[in-house]
Amino acid sequence: MPDVLGEILTAIVTPFRADGSVDLDRFRALAAHLVENGSDGLVVTGTTGESPTLSDEERFALYEAAVDEIGDRASVVAGTGTYSTEHSVHLTERAHEIGVDGFLVVTPYYSKPPVRGIVEHFKAIAAVSDRPVVVYNIPGRVVLNLDTDAISQLAEIPTVRAVKQANADLEQAGRIVDLGLDLYAGDDDLVFPFLELGGRGGVCVHTHVVGPRVNEMVRRFREGDVDGARAVDEELRPSIELLRVAPNPIAIKCALNLLGHDVGGLRLPLVEATEEEQEVVRGCLERLGLLQHAEA
Repeated sequence: MPDVLGEILTAIVTPFRADGSVDLDRFRALAAHLVENGSDGLVVTGTTGESPTLSDEERFALYEAAVDEIGDRASVVAGTGTYSTEHSVHLTERAHEIGVDGFLVVTPYYSKPPVRGIVEHFKAIAAVSDRPVVVYNIPGRVVLNLDTDAISQLAEIPTVRAVKQANADLEQAGRIVDLGLDLYAGDDDLVFPFLELGGRGGVCVHTHVVGPRVNEMVRRFREGDVDGARAVDEELRPSIELLRVAPNPIAIKCALNLLGHDVGGLRLPLVEATEEEQEVVRGCLERLGLLQHAEA
């Protein structure tokens, strides 16, 4: 199976109009901007895209818009995992028909199934498409951590090709690489450490605003300039601090709006950044040298 996903994928936000409806025009514009500024592909309807509050019809419209807008020059990965296997299969089937390049499937959340149930969940989803599946291991949100044995069982599924690992356990991350799977950082501050372990890249949020710099970091590392890559990683610290101002995607939407991308607000239960949070986000953008450029 060819590598079609790339190294830097941005988990794109979903823009909303003032009435709360999905703004597909803004989505298309942002998707094109991200691909022109360091992203090899996009993850559409991930948690950053507020997937829990999107209807199936809205999800499919976003996949169609992404494939049409950037599908000829970047990968489109659909976030189709839910805690319902039947629903996940349905989303994956339709996303396959629309023409996405792969699927991001999170560990089933809340219900806390045993490993054998998780494996069957992924098998059922993988059975409806021949395109790559990225396993999303994020214990901070789903409570369960997929240990190496569980991931090794998932690796036996032919189309499971990668893991998005939102877990700072470097030993476990290294073992994912040893299994022959592509390792993607699921937390933005893990991109460089994972590169050192043989990782593929990252599924990132900060690349909404620092995509070219993250792309440069990866390029420098691949070219053997490890010190240069490390220096870029250090320069990106304010972008990591920005993401920690408020639960994702509150802070990154605030940042995008401050930079003029006008992605609108959020759907409840998420709420917009407070004035104090906005000021912290503004300060991070200023330290990154971005806000002055946008205002100019």
